[in-house]
Amino acid sequence: MLDTSPLTAAVERFADRLRAAPQSRLQQGAAEVALDLARELSLRAQRLEAAAAGGGDAGDAGEAAGAAPARTMPDAGIFVVGDQLAVAGLDLAEALYAAAAGSGGSPGATDAPGPSGASGASGRDVVKAPSEMLDEAVRLVDQAEAGALR
Repeated sequence: MLDTSPLTAAVERFADRLRAAPQSRLQQGAAEVALDLARELSLRAQRLEAAAAGGGDAGDAGEAAGAAPARTMPDAGIFVVGDQLAVAGLDLAEALYAAAAGSGGSPGATDAPGPSGASGASGRDVVKAPSEMLDEAVRLVDQAEAGALR
């Protein structure tokens, strides 16, 4: 099973710092960076969930015929962005956990047909393993936190 605690810990740390940040810091761009990150994490979770429901790969979820369009997290204001980030991060952690459980938890990327139907090792044709997606998400959170709350 995939241990998603690094992602949840990073997201909760950043969310807590946002909740404690002064209004001036939030207005100077920290809230915007956090909202952008929350939206990205939310979209990644939606792609994973759609791929699990439709059997497609995580890269073309939401683009398939009949798939519901991705929902964008609304801008609810600078004072709730920490909560929005926490929700999006936990949603992604759950989606990654479910994806790992559904794939047997096998590590590494798998070559699977991508949007073009061809299998290969370039671009979106390679479906990332949940563990790789987890590592990438943790890096995104760490980079956003460093940039937003210097």
